[in-house]
Amino acid sequence: MTRRFLFVLGSSRSDGNTELLARRAAEQLPPDVEQQWIDLTEHPLPDYEDLRHDTDHVRPTIGNTAMLFDATLAATDIVIASPLYWYSVSAQVKRYLDHWAGWLRTPGVEFKATMAGRTLWGVTALAHEEVEVADPLVGTLNNSAAYMGMRFGGVLLGNGSKPGDVLRDTDALGHAKTFFEQEAPLARFPYEQLTP
Repeated sequence: MTRRFLFVLGSSRSDGNTELLARRAAEQLPPDVEQQWIDLTEHPLPDYEDLRHDTDHVRPTIGNTAMLFDATLAATDIVIASPLYWYSVSAQVKRYLDHWAGWLRTPGVEFKATMAGRTLWGVTALAHEEVEVADPLVGTLNNSAAYMGMRFGGVLLGNGSKPGDVLRDTDALGHAKTFFEQEAPLARFPYEQLTP
C-alpha cells in the first residue's frame, strides 16, 4: 500500500506553533507520499453520542464526520497535530478520537482490523521547558494506538507559546527533519512494556 499521511490539525488557532512544526516535518516526506490535511476547527465534528449498546450504527455518509471517517480509513499514517491543552490533546482531537469508538461498530467496516498495523504519530507545541508535562498527551496517543493494534511513532515536541515561537526551537526543527523516517514500533500499553 502506498503511504498516505492524514494530518489532523487540532488547534483553535490557524497556523499555530503545532501546525508550523507539523508542516516542517511533512516537508521531509518523499514527494510520492500523499498528504491530506484536515483542520478540525474548520471541519468540526458533532459531539460524540455513545451508542455502543444500541443497534442503530450506520456508516457516516455526509458532512465532516463522513469526510474524517473516509480520510482515516484511507490513511496509512495518521498524524495528530494538537497543541498541549491542559496537559493533553485539544477538545477537537479528543472528539475525533471519541468518534473512533463509534466507528468500531460501523457495520461492514472492521475499523479496528483496518487500522491495525497502520501508524499513529503526534506533533505538539507546549509552553513549558519541561517536556514531561506532555506525558498525558503522549499517553493518550500511545494507548489509543495500542488499543487499535497500531504502530506508534511517538510525538514530535516543540516549544512555543506566541505564534511562530516554535520556529526558534532549533532542537525541534532538527528533529522534524528525520521524525517520519524512524521505524515506528507496535504500540504497547504501559503494563505490557518489558522490564529489563
